[in-house]
Amino acid sequence: MTNHSETTGSSENDKAAGDEDRAAHDTHGRSLPPETHIGPTAYDSHGAEHQVTLRTPAELADALPYLLGYRPEDSIVLVALHDRESRGRFGGRARLGIPTSADDWASVARQLAHGLVTGSERRGARPEQMVAYLCQEPAKGESGRQVMERLRPLAQKLRVECGQLDVPVIEALCISDGRFWSYCCVNESCCPPEGLPMGLPGTSVLAAAATYAGLQVRGTLRELRARLQPWETGAALTQEIALDTASTSLVPRILDAAHRVAVAEETLGLAERIMRRLAAAPTVTGTLTADLRDDELLGHDEAAALILGLQDRVTRDRAAEWMEGEEAAPALRLWRALARRCVGPYGEHAAAPLTLAGWVAWSTGDDLEAREALAMALGADPGYLFARLLHQACNEGLDPESVRRCLRAERRDRGAAPARHGDDQKVVAPKDTGQAPAQEDASRPRRRSRSSGTAVNRPRSARAAAQGAGVTVPRPRTSRTSGRGTARRDDSRLGSARPGADGSEAEV
Repeated sequence: MTNHSETTGSSENDKAAGDEDRAAHDTHGRSLPPETHIGPTAYDSHGAEHQVTLRTPAELADALPYLLGYRPEDSIVLVALHDRESRGRFGGRARLGIPTSADDWASVARQLAHGLVTGSERRGARPEQMVAYLCQEPAKGESGRQVMERLRPLAQKLRVECGQLDVPVIEALCISDGRFWSYCCVNESCCPPEGLPMGLPGTSVLAAAATYAGLQVRGTLRELRARLQPWETGAALTQEIALDTASTSLVPRILDAAHRVAVAEETLGLAERIMRRLAAAPTVTGTLTADLRDDELLGHDEAAALILGLQDRVTRDRAAEWMEGEEAAPALRLWRALARRCVGPYGEHAAAPLTLAGWVAWSTGDDLEAREALAMALGADPGYLFARLLHQACNEGLDPESVRRCLRAERRDRGAAPARHGDDQKVVAPKDTGQAPAQEDASRPRRRSRSSGTAVNRPRSARAAAQGAGVTVPRPRTSRTSGRGTARRDDSRLGSARPGADGSEAEV
């Protein structure tokens, strides 16, 4: 399941939170047999296991941001429950955006339910029950209760699809306008028609346990994506002019095999200098403030040179070396900043820095940003193989160490013998990092193939991700396009023919 837009979301990792205590009642206060009890989620902190029991719809509603790591918007969320010694345990989570058209609800409900169940089965733990959430804010002139009623058919479709897989939905909640409703409870004494107010964020027992365990809610996906989206300020036009100017000089050199290596060295050397500049900058608080600071430290001409240089696959693969240790943080900041500079007709160029941002985030343990960055890379260029392979491997819960080993091995090989593409050892590279393999002949300009075929299966996923190729270097444009939002797409591409990928998305 991809997350290319607000209406197609990503699957969350199937990471169970831990063992739980047995709950004494169901979510509406009725006594139940042990096997139907909803247990808490557990957090590990300071070497001990901490358990929180969830018994009411209010507690389930409050738990959602902590289960996902962010506050979902316009989202369908399914959470698997597993039974362990008559105690419930949260399992995999899956999210998709709510389609605008109700005609799409049935297929989305089927996709989400099937994806979560089959993904859990692949991990050897088929869920026994589900909890469903529908999260959407009211449109203008609409109330939260009207949202709940409008989405009721979607909740029913989710219950039917899960039921057909023999995994009952024991609770379905709608969260809207600061209130929540239960689709499963008809008892107005505990679930009134007007809904119940959500508690103040951070005031619940679960919030306290999450804070103690060091877990944080990252805001919303929209806020996370904003760090990676192109500028829409007056500076965007200046950046576009810089990209036009750089294209005129850099693209012919990249297309010329005699100068391509020199461009790669210049690109990587410039990236290293800017990374050191970012690392030396004083620390600031807040993501927006930090991103503005990074933008000020990166010149328009520097950004243009890096964006265009990274369209070369081999250069991009070498930049993927900065994946761990003290180089990872400034590298991630640089890739975010470059993604924000891919303005106007250069939107497709964002696939390279977004993929690098996703890779570094995944390598350093931030699966949430990794999935979003890689999905955005696929939104910029759906055929970008490196992003597709990494996205699938990340969604399947593979260990990024498999990719890191490939990168390190390639760097060792490059140090032992001349690289296939003529890399010079004078290029300065950060310590303790590796190099992604470059199996295809990247020195030959070719048209890009957006073919489809088989891509991933364990354990080849991670290895294939390290070997993914794809270069997007348009020829220099003879004149600037009119309007920032329109682009003239050139057909001539530089790069190697890509092996296909099946395009199927990983489920939880």
